[in-house]
Parts: sequence; structure tokens; C-alpha cells
Amino acid sequence: MTSTTEEPVELGLRERKRIATSRSIQQAVLELSRDSGLDNVTVDEISRRADISPRTFFNYFSSKEAAVLGESPFSLPPAEVEAFVHAGPEAPIFEGLLDIMRAIADIDSQDFDMHQLRKLVIRDYPHLLVQRITSMREFEIDLTSVVERRLIEDDRVAASSGENPDQQPVGERARLIALVAIAAMRHAWAWWAESPDGQTMSSLLSRSFRELRTLL
Repeated sequence: MTSTTEEPVELGLRERKRIATSRSIQQAVLELSRDSGLDNVTVDEISRRADISPRTFFNYFSSKEAAVLGESPFSLPPAEVEAFVHAGPEAPIFEGLLDIMRAIADIDSQDFDMHQLRKLVIRDYPHLLVQRITSMREFEIDLTSVVERRLIEDDRVAASSGENPDQQPVGERARLIALVAIAAMRHAWAWWAESPDGQTMSSLLSRSFRELRTLL
């Protein structure tokens, strides 16, 4: 399980329309919040700016605050998770984690301005920043759980082959691996946010993980 290629995933028409509508809503609420303050913005105003109905708005977001935060970038993709868990002891574990992170964080240049605008709006509303930090903590817990599943599966395969499994506590190993991978992800994210030069988040993640391999 390696990450040597970076072929774009072809999305269906329905998914492309869903993404476009979600982005339109987010752009609308962020622009209105920047201009008038989030407290003074209504869902009706957001819907008019995004050229949708209020009912459609609530199909995407539960509130205007949720729209400001946007769709969580930290949802683990089931297919990549299962491939990672069952990749086998010989598959490099950080390569598998890179595959997972590339699947959830492939952000193109269209999102850069929105990202900067979101930072500007959230800065004035500390409770939204707290929610953002909380979602990152939840991602850490979820990723640690996935890594723990992988280590348990690797130990099971090793034992069935007559090899001695690692004697270190699985939970502690999993947390350390997850935190190191998240550090590489944050490095790529900061790189992308501070130096907009047309590179995708996916390519920067690959670069950060290559740097990580030189340190391990």
C-alpha cells in the first residue's frame, strides 16, 4: 500500500453538484459575516446570496455557525481505513496513513481564499474556534483507534506466522503513531495556508511525509 501516484478521483455529477452547493453556502455566509458580523446575518440572507432556498440550506448545514465552520475536513474515509487496517505487517504504516490523509484533505486552490476568509471570521468568534479545535481532537481519537486496529491486526498476522508480536502496549504505540502523522499533516496544512502557489494539499502532504521519513 504505497502513495507513489496521485491520480485525481473522478467525482460523479451529483457529488460535484453537492460540493458546489456546499461551497456556495460557505462562501455566502463567510462574506456576509465579514461584511456585517455573523450575529447580524440570517439564514434567509445566506440563502439568497447562495441562490438556494432556506430548506436547501438546512439540508447542508444545521445552522449559520455550522456553515461558517464548513464541512469537517477530518472525517475518516471508510474504504481507505479498511485498506489500511488490513494492509499487513509488511506495508509501511506511515504510507498507509498518508493515503488516508490525502483522501480527506485534497484541497485545491479554489478553497484557499475561502480558508483565509474563514480564519478571519472565526477569529472574531472564539466559540467557533473552540469547536474547530474540538473537531481536531476528535479526529486524533478516531485516528488513534484506526491505528490501534492496524497494530492489533498486524500482531495477529505475525503471531499466526510464528513471529513474536511487538511487546509494547498497543494503545501507546497507536497514539504515538497517530500524533506523529497528525504533526506531518499540520505541517502540510500550514505550508499550504501560508504559501499559496497552486500546489494541492495532497501533494504537500506527500512532501511532508517524505520529510518525516528522513527523520525516522
